Amino acid sequence: MALLRLLLLLGLAGPAGGTWDSCRGTCGLRPVAFDRSSAVPEYSQDRSYEPLESSEGASQDTGGTGVHPGAWPGVISIQATLENGTWHMCAGALIHPQWVLTVAQCFRGAGDISRWEVVIGATDLSQPGPEAELRRIHTFHVHKYYDPATAGNNIALVELERPVECSDYIQLGCVPDGSLAVAELKTCYTAGWRGAPDSAPGPRLVLQEAKVRLMDVQLCNSSRWYGGAVHPQELCAGYPRGGIDTCQGDIGGPLVCKDNVGDYFWLVGLASWGKGCAGAKRPGVFTSVQHFHTWIQVQMGLLPPEADVPPPELPPSPAPESDSGSGNLEKSNGEDSEDYTAVSYRHRILGQFLKLLQELLQFLKGEEA
Repeated sequence: MALLRLLLLLGLAGPAGGTWDSCRGTCGLRPVAFDRSSAVPEYSQDRSYEPLESSEGASQDTGGTGVHPGAWPGVISIQATLENGTWHMCAGALIHPQWVLTVAQCFRGAGDISRWEVVIGATDLSQPGPEAELRRIHTFHVHKYYDPATAGNNIALVELERPVECSDYIQLGCVPDGSLAVAELKTCYTAGWRGAPDSAPGPRLVLQEAKVRLMDVQLCNSSRWYGGAVHPQELCAGYPRGGIDTCQGDIGGPLVCKDNVGDYFWLVGLASWGKGCAGAKRPGVFTSVQHFHTWIQVQMGLLPPEADVPPPELPPSPAPESDSGSGNLEKSNGEDSEDYTAVSYRHRILGQFLKLLQELLQFLKGEEA
């Protein structure tokens, strides 16, 4: 047991700093996925988000392609059962057998969530299939500095009523800490729920994916793009020319990038806001989950509350006008940087490592005796 714990701590049983659990110490795997680099169109993301209480707008052609079962084993659908039916509200990512990461916008005005559920392991919400799991929500944590007017700190954690079991169709996303150079990752994808073209007479939401590129935030913030509305704790992904994009069904959907060395993917962003859908110079803007690594650990009880220092007060930047009139969320209002915890966190890990190494040496001495 000491040896296994040591391997997990060193990251030899899975990507370091990416998962806090179970699933045999792994995260970021896509067991039944295959190389679709020639089949998946490149995604020039630009989106207009609103909570998807209907599938309105989800049928827009934004360049994504449907996925086969198991291709995105960490993507989930958060659904609400209302008087007029059950509706997909937003997407998210499973990061622990009992925890889902999504955006705070999903719960804006949510009220009673006793009839909300999370679907895990599905690619077609009308026919989830036997490999899918359904869980009720035990509780949720919206970032206390979330600003709906600017989309600042647009992140939330959902605790499921009970854990799920990992399988080829259900896997954990890897949340990077401050040591990962996210900007250097080259192969990235995003996914979201869209209306299937054959969904007549009613909507049938299926999971679609698209290949995207991380874009320089300075370019994204230039005067002809978003004019300074994108903050450091956000990412831009897409293409300057547009043409491929996320839209309403993608809110909270994951942005993942393949590790430059290992055969696994990092969960680097959550679909947050944009202006229009698939327009030139209007890429998708994502909450950068790396900047909220400590906040996530605090909410999950892995670090004490005092570890999460509040972000500095910054004056809000003017939000760009919405093309679609759907209340696009724009801007992140504070910087939830990991810099303030990097040193203490690494010291803590080093202390754990030395303790486990001592246990291992004692175990080996006992075996020799």
